[in-house]
Amino acid sequence: MNGGQLEQRLLVLVTLALVAFGLVMVYSATSAAAALGESDPMTYLKRQSIYALLGVALMIGAYRFDNRRLQKLAPPLVVASLALCVALLVVAPEVNGARRWFFLGPASFQPSELAKFSLLIAAAAYIARKGAPRTLGELWRPLGLITTVFAGLFLLQPDLGTTITLLLMLAGMLVVAGVPGRTLAAAGILAVSAALAAIWVEPYRRERVFSFLDPWADPTHTGFQTVQAIIGMGSGGLTGEGLGQGVQKINYLPEAHTDMILAIIGEELGLIGTTAVIAAFAAFAFAGFTVALRARDPFAKLLAAGITSLVCGQAAVNLSAVLGIAPLTGIPLPFVSYGGSSLIVLLACVGILLNIAVDERAPQKAVRRPPLSHRRRRNGRARPAVARGRGGAARAGRAGDLRRVAGSRRS
Repeated sequence: MNGGQLEQRLLVLVTLALVAFGLVMVYSATSAAAALGESDPMTYLKRQSIYALLGVALMIGAYRFDNRRLQKLAPPLVVASLALCVALLVVAPEVNGARRWFFLGPASFQPSELAKFSLLIAAAAYIARKGAPRTLGELWRPLGLITTVFAGLFLLQPDLGTTITLLLMLAGMLVVAGVPGRTLAAAGILAVSAALAAIWVEPYRRERVFSFLDPWADPTHTGFQTVQAIIGMGSGGLTGEGLGQGVQKINYLPEAHTDMILAIIGEELGLIGTTAVIAAFAAFAFAGFTVALRARDPFAKLLAAGITSLVCGQAAVNLSAVLGIAPLTGIPLPFVSYGGSSLIVLLACVGILLNIAVDERAPQKAVRRPPLSHRRRRNGRARPAVARGRGGAARAGRAGDLRRVAGSRRS
């Protein structure tokens, strides 16, 4: 098995394993509370299963789709994403103090997931065509400007977590593209400054930061979710309480099936289960970045780096929040947490990554010199082949001049 086949199979195995594991954990996190509330314990499992099937179908379709053709889709995708994000702030209903979803019956759609995908393709296409930005000014026009517009719309929803993952995705692409470290550092300072300003101007974000610093100062209000997550992770021990045996999910831990599902994993499967999840994302990062570094086409290389950064960056943000080493952001755990938009878009991205891996394995076509009989003839003589390079062209020109001089002397 060559390197390309190893990364491709590793990506498929890790992705499908996480999706299947996520279905089990979503059922575990929701069935008990639903049964106590006298509703259908299978509700969330059925919905997530439908999302997973649709996502796997899109992954297969993206795997068979030539990734280079995505460059033409970048402008309409960006325009459509901007329009949806603006419409979201105007017509979408408010849920838990935020406007992030469009609802159609039992189904929901989060435009920010499409926006991340759109910016991913647009950034890869632009850098592949223009080259890596060397200065902060080159980075600002137009990538920085478009990213700022999307980030501003996300913050208005409000959704700081998606803004952070968007910046992590773009940072991964810029590093692989070869942007100078000084430019990356300057851009990072500006991004961190903007994030701190966004946190300071919004009271609920300030509360989250202060509760992160000392969640036990107010364990029943601002620090409640963090404290319950810590209790769940700590009570699991090495092997956990057993699958389905956790109690934090029963009206103790808010959003147990979405961004806090790792706490349920820690409680029911212990340190072993948590370590296995982290190892799975580490394997995904290894395979994804290996595909990116081996890709010959610049657009494919940047696309693979962006997809890997998006998946693993989002996982890192979620893991850090649940483990108590970063403030809560409301970001779901990729492939595992409940949520249709995130699962479908990320599975489609994995399909694109697999297509890039196949292209990387395909051998390059050798450039063969045509035979003498197929070359153009002039005045009954074979036209001399021009050697590659300036020196070869000059030698061929001098040889032709000598033949013409010799012919004129004979005449």
